[in-house]
Amino acid sequence: MQLISETLEQAVEQLARLPGMGRKSAQRIAMFLLKQSDEQVFRLSRAISDLKKNIRYCSVCFNITDRDPCPVCQSEKRKTGVVCVVEEPKDVYVIERTKEFNGRYHVLGGVISPLQNIGPNELRINELIHRIRDGEPIRELILALNPDAEGEATGYYINKLVQPMGVDVTRIAHGIPMGTDLEFIDDATLTRAFAGRQTF
Repeated sequence: MQLISETLEQAVEQLARLPGMGRKSAQRIAMFLLKQSDEQVFRLSRAISDLKKNIRYCSVCFNITDRDPCPVCQSEKRKTGVVCVVEEPKDVYVIERTKEFNGRYHVLGGVISPLQNIGPNELRINELIHRIRDGEPIRELILALNPDAEGEATGYYINKLVQPMGVDVTRIAHGIPMGTDLEFIDDATLTRAFAGRQTF
């Protein structure tokens, strides 16, 4: 449906391209922005522009950052020798929110997916191997990959490459989420939960 204003229509069209954003939500946001002061809208515009201008990948871990190396790689308070391997930068943010991990990271930039023509060479696996061989001494890799077929294949591939190098490879536990009834758990998750059981 064409809106009254071509300019408004273009704004709605661009907003509707955002993930999880439907056309109605895009219209509400566009109308909301029209009611805001010029300064508020320009601040948002500047923040989006700066996001594209200033954000880059850390040359060590490949997380997103506005300075290189990133604050995690530069921090002397972070544990060295333990690297958590994740698929995407958003996974780093999820793990950091827990405040449970105090090591360093390595962002692969995806997972092996033959159906999408993504092989090991399209990921940052070679950079991980180089980091183990020539960088800081790494004793343990923690694989924090999604528990799906692609994540499992990627984890298996990395494990086969680094185990001969004397690095312990572990992965985060997979199992039943807190607060969930057993009747709602799928078979694969329940199987993993039994396989990964621990002493009470």
